[in-house]
Amino acid sequence: MSDARIGRRSFLKLAALGAGTTMAFGQNDTIRHASAEEIKDPFPGSKKVRTICSICSAGCGIEAEVQDGVWVRQDMAMFHPISQGSHCSKGIDQIDLTHSKQRIKYPMKKVDGKWQRISWDQAVNEIGDKMLQIRKEDGPDSVIFLGSAKFNNEQAYYFRKFAAFWGTNSNDHVARI
Repeated sequence: MSDARIGRRSFLKLAALGAGTTMAFGQNDTIRHASAEEIKDPFPGSKKVRTICSICSAGCGIEAEVQDGVWVRQDMAMFHPISQGSHCSKGIDQIDLTHSKQRIKYPMKKVDGKWQRISWDQAVNEIGDKMLQIRKEDGPDSVIFLGSAKFNNEQAYYFRKFAAFWGTNSNDHVARI
């Protein structure tokens, strides 16, 4: 009588072979593929617009599908010279940044434990006044300026200049943190 046991490595090889065979040839012959005519366009009348991902400043390509001025879907730009048909994990989710229900579209301030909408002028003035108060009390090096990966070259230059005019060399990039 022979030993019917199988080693772990042999088992994994046979399991992979079985899974691969099932994937390649299917479980049975009843699988039917839809024809091109059967697949309905979920966004009829939309148009594709080539654009650039705005997550960082790498400049990867996106083919956005736009319907009535609204971004409804996106695809990778297959022949884009930078991304060459791929996206990073953040770029894949780019459309959700604009469609998220949690996206803040205007300045908010917590008053008495509840968030309330404020004007842009009020937000800029309050933040500016608070920054000037911090600089007056603790000096310009008490604030660090963290640049964004979304900055292009010129924006990064102006951001660095702003930190220098503020009076500090405490300037870094968020990717290093």
